[in-house]
Amino acid sequence: MPDQIDLARLRDVLDGPWAAVRNAHREHLDARFLPVYGETGDQARERISRLLTELPAELGMASAFPTEYGGSSDVGGSIIASEMLAQVDLSLMVKAGVQWGLFGGAVAALGTRRHHDAYLRDIVSGTIFGCFAMTETGHGSDVQQLRTTCTYDPQTQTFDLHTPHEAARKDYIGNAARDGRMAVVFAQLITNGRRHGVHAWLVPIRDAQGNPLPGVRIGDAGPKAGLLGVDNGRLTFDHVQVPRDMLLDRYGQVAPDGTYSSPIENDSRRFFTMLGTLVRGRVSVGGAASAATKSALTIAVRYGDIRRQFGTPDADREVLLNDYLAHQRKLLPALATTYALHFAQTELVAALSEVQGGDGPVDEHRQRELESRAAGLKAAQTWHATRTIQMCREACGGAGYLAENRLPSLKADTDVFTTFEGDNTVLSQLVAKGLLTGYRDEFGSLDGWGRASFVAEQVREMVLERTAARSLIERLISAVPGRDDEVAVTDRGWQLKAFEDRERHLLDGAVRRLRNGAATKKNQPFDIFNDVQDHVLAVAAAHTDRVTLEAFVAGIEDTTDTAVRALLSRVCDLYALSVIEANKGWFLEHGRLTPARSKAITGVVNALLKELRPHMRMLVDGFAIPDSWLHCAILREEPVRQETMATHDAAGDSQVVPA
Repeated sequence: MPDQIDLARLRDVLDGPWAAVRNAHREHLDARFLPVYGETGDQARERISRLLTELPAELGMASAFPTEYGGSSDVGGSIIASEMLAQVDLSLMVKAGVQWGLFGGAVAALGTRRHHDAYLRDIVSGTIFGCFAMTETGHGSDVQQLRTTCTYDPQTQTFDLHTPHEAARKDYIGNAARDGRMAVVFAQLITNGRRHGVHAWLVPIRDAQGNPLPGVRIGDAGPKAGLLGVDNGRLTFDHVQVPRDMLLDRYGQVAPDGTYSSPIENDSRRFFTMLGTLVRGRVSVGGAASAATKSALTIAVRYGDIRRQFGTPDADREVLLNDYLAHQRKLLPALATTYALHFAQTELVAALSEVQGGDGPVDEHRQRELESRAAGLKAAQTWHATRTIQMCREACGGAGYLAENRLPSLKADTDVFTTFEGDNTVLSQLVAKGLLTGYRDEFGSLDGWGRASFVAEQVREMVLERTAARSLIERLISAVPGRDDEVAVTDRGWQLKAFEDRERHLLDGAVRRLRNGAATKKNQPFDIFNDVQDHVLAVAAAHTDRVTLEAFVAGIEDTTDTAVRALLSRVCDLYALSVIEANKGWFLEHGRLTPARSKAITGVVNALLKELRPHMRMLVDGFAIPDSWLHCAILREEPVRQETMATHDAAGDSQVVPA
C-alpha cells in the first residue's frame, strides 16, 4: 500500500452519492437526539415522540414523498436518512420508519390521488401519526393468510372491518400503543360473497383526544428487550365501519354496488405486486443494521487502541489489545465484511432509487430483482449486526457491558431486526426461489413454494444475475488460468470465480434434489420442499456472498484515489478470503481447495491482519461517525493519538496517516 492515505478521500468514497444527506444529519443532529441511558419505557416513548416532531425539515425519512406534499422525491435519500438516524438512536430511526416508511409509504404506494391529497401532507409534517397494521398474532411471515376480514356492504357503502378471533389480532404494531391516530390495516377483502385476497385500508383508530374509536380495542405489546422509545401495541376491530373510499385502491377497486375490479387479475400476483411496492422498509432495516454495526466496531477498535493488557519480557508497557492476533481475528474480518456490505447497500439503494424513484411504470423484472436483492442483503446485514455487536461487546470486556458505553443498547435495539420486516430464514428462501428459472417466471420471486408437480416440469436452470460491474467481473474471471492451484489466493478473478462456483454448484444441487423429490413424493409437496430446506438456505447465503463481493469490487473500481483504492483492495481480500476460510469444509469436500491451499489461505488471512493493523483506526474513522454520536464513556478520555495522526472532525477534515 502507499505510504500515505488521506482520510478525507476515504470518507468521500464511503459517503457516496448521498454525501450531502449524510453531512446534513451530522451537522444538525445534536446532543438532544442521543439516547438517554437508564430511562423508563414511558420516558423513552415521550422523548422519541417529541424528537420526531423536532427533526429539522430537511432531515429524516420524509424525503421520499413527492415535493408537492412536503418531501423532496428522493427515495435513495430517505434510506440514507434512516442509516444516519440509526447511528444516533435506533428508537428514533424505527419510529421514523414506521411513520414515514411504513405508514406513509403504504398510503403513497397503495393509495391514489384522493388519498394523497387528503393525507400525505399531514403525514409528512407529523400532524397525523400512523401505524402499519399488517402482522397478526397468528400470522407474521405468511401475510397472504391473514385472518382479519373487511367485508363490503352495498347498502351502507362501507366496509365491515372485523377481527374474527384472538389469533387475528394485529400485533407488535409500532405507533399503536401511544401515538397512532390512523392505521393502514391489511385484511381479506370480501365483496358480493367472494374473497379477493389481502388489501389495505386507511382506518382512524383514535379521536382527537387520543381515545380509541368505537369498535377499536388498543393494547400495549408490553416490555421489550430494546427499542424502548417505540410504542408497539395491539389492535382489535369489532365490526368497525370503514367508508368505501378509505380502501387504498391503486391495485383493487370496489364500485358502489360492490363490484370488484383490478388491473391485475390474478389474486396472488396482485398481492405480491402490492407488497413489492413496500420494499423500502426492508432496505432501510438492512441499512440501519449496518449503521449500528459501524458504531459498535468504531467503539471496539478505538478502545482496542487505548486499552492495554499483559506485558512482554522485553517491554516496560503492556500490549495494546489491537496488537494481539486474536483481537485482530475478531475485529478486522468483521470490519471487512461491514465494508463489503456497505458497498452492496450503496448499490441496492441506487437500484431502488432508479426503479421506484421515477413517475413512469415500474419495470417488473427489475422490481423482482430488487425484491430478491433486498431480501438477501437484509438477512445478511442483520445477522452480521447481531454477531458483530456481540463480538464488539466482548472485545471491550466488562466496559462493554455498561450502558454508558452504548454497546448494550446497540445489541438490544438491533436484535429484533433479524425478524423485523421479514424473518431472515423466510427471506433467504425467497432469495433462492428467485434464482430458479421457470419458478420465478411462473410465480414471481415472492410467491409460496407452489405445486410439487411444478418442480419436475418447470425448474430448468439457475439464473446468475450479475451486479453493477458486469463487464469488469467477467473480465476478471476470464483472466484466471485453468489450474486454480497456480493462482494466488489474492487474485481477484480467482476469488470471484470461487464465490460464483460455490453458488452455482449449490443451486444445481438444490434443483436436482427438488426434481428427485418430485419424482418420488408426488403427493407430498410439503415434504419435497422441507427435505431440501437446509440446501436452499445455503444457496441463498452463497448468492448473497457473491453479490456482496461483486459490489465491493465495483466500488473499488469506481474509486479514483490510488491510495484509498489500494487500502480498499486489501480489505476486499480479507473479506473474500474470510468467507472462503469460514466455508473451508464445503470447498474441501467439493475439491475446490486442496488441504495445502486451504492451510495457505489461513496464512494469507493472518498476513492481511498484520498488514491492516496500522489502518484499523482509519478504517473505522472512514465511517465519519461524529464522536458525540458514539455516546460512549470509555472514549471520552481517549488519549491524544501519536503526532503523525492529526486530529480530525466528522465533517471530513483531511487526515494523512502513514502506512
